[in-house]
Amino acid sequence: MTRGGVMRRGVLTGVLLLAVAGTAMAEPPSVSPRPMARPGMVAVTDPQAVGVTAQVAALPALARSLRPKARPAVAEPPQGAQVVMATASVPKPGLFSLLRPAKRPTGLVDKQLVAATLAPVAPGRQGVVSQKGAVCGDPSIRGETLAPITSRVQGCGVAEPVRITSVAGVRLSQAATVDCATARALKTWVERGVEPAYGRGKVVELQVAGSYVCRTRNHRAGAKVSEHGRGRAIDISGFTFSNGRTVSVARNFDRTMRKAHKAACGIFKTTLGPGSDGMHEDHLHFDVAQRGSTYCR
Repeated sequence: MTRGGVMRRGVLTGVLLLAVAGTAMAEPPSVSPRPMARPGMVAVTDPQAVGVTAQVAALPALARSLRPKARPAVAEPPQGAQVVMATASVPKPGLFSLLRPAKRPTGLVDKQLVAATLAPVAPGRQGVVSQKGAVCGDPSIRGETLAPITSRVQGCGVAEPVRITSVAGVRLSQAATVDCATARALKTWVERGVEPAYGRGKVVELQVAGSYVCRTRNHRAGAKVSEHGRGRAIDISGFTFSNGRTVSVARNFDRTMRKAHKAACGIFKTTLGPGSDGMHEDHLHFDVAQRGSTYCR
């Protein structure tokens, strides 16, 4: 081949190579190249997973924005400084809150209770303020409850005895052991018999001559057990007044005392006094014997 033919062949070969290269550069690649993953990371291709990941990543910042800010520190007022408290406006109550009963302010005292506590008490009378020390379920009967009293003597004993020290604000000269029926009757007699006869608050003490004792009637041998042996009787030998004066039944069974004695008839089942049977010249005997009729002399 001649030198001219070799040169033409080389030119044709170059042209062909340029044509092939131009065609390859003109066509875009079917898949774009991806960046290489960093070490220790996993590529996420699911679009939903990508969205969830972005939301989770934003949670810490959102939570921090929702937290309440810390209150600024309040400095302690200097000693001796006057502190003025600001009162915030209170919203008007709703319909249901208006229907609810209002609460009493803490620390206030009931005016009626204060008035009852401070009210003057008649001379010699004890103001009753609580159930402490009360017996027989009545706050105006003061004393203590005792254990059942038993006896070897048939008919003696008290199932539910009490030892009373005052009734209706009138004290007893000595504690009397009786049952509650007798204690209630004595209280009623003070209110309905003694006070109307002598005046309210005038009598401050009853002179007690006897209460529970296991014996026969009038101390007679072979007689029936007295109501004293059952805790159902009490003997009164005199009255003490607010001025300190004491009158006895034996020497002062006057018109006023007779009136008080007569008022006991019906309150008690048995009412005895001077002139009744010769055995009660120095005291008034009252009992609540368990019988239908009353006996008053």
